[in-house]
Amino acid sequence: MLVTALIAALLRPGRSGIAGSPLLDKPAPASTLRSLDGVKVELASLQGRPVVVNFWASWCLPCRDEAPLLRSLSETQSDRGLAVLGISFQEPELQNARAFIREYALAYPSLIDPGARTAINYGVSGVPETFFIDRQGIVRSADRGGLTPARLSEGLSRIGIKWP
Repeated sequence: MLVTALIAALLRPGRSGIAGSPLLDKPAPASTLRSLDGVKVELASLQGRPVVVNFWASWCLPCRDEAPLLRSLSETQSDRGLAVLGISFQEPELQNARAFIREYALAYPSLIDPGARTAINYGVSGVPETFFIDRQGIVRSADRGGLTPARLSEGLSRIGIKWP
């Protein structure tokens, strides 16, 4: 039932694009999550670096479309200080998340969000949703729906990153 409601929300018109968010120009919510490999990641530890936080799920078709774009971003920008984090959203089976990561060769951390607490703190209403956080830990942009190169570039520019 929950998955059906989420899919319906994802498919409603007007869902994609740069989004308004109550978090804009405010500090990113603090969170400590574990990766699928069990490694603890604290968002606060990334302050001083620009960060892209992407909420995704293996069952989400737009997430599959944007995964290669995020992989490319991580591969080309991580050595320049950008941190990319994926947060698995409402994933019923962690093996599906692991298969998604393998399929798209994602090397950036993919985190588990038990009880969707972090998603709630970010105001996530469906996936994919992506947040762009500047070096000071302030959310500067939010994007709903599958990223396009143009929308990714726009979000990155708001946190001081030129891409591609």
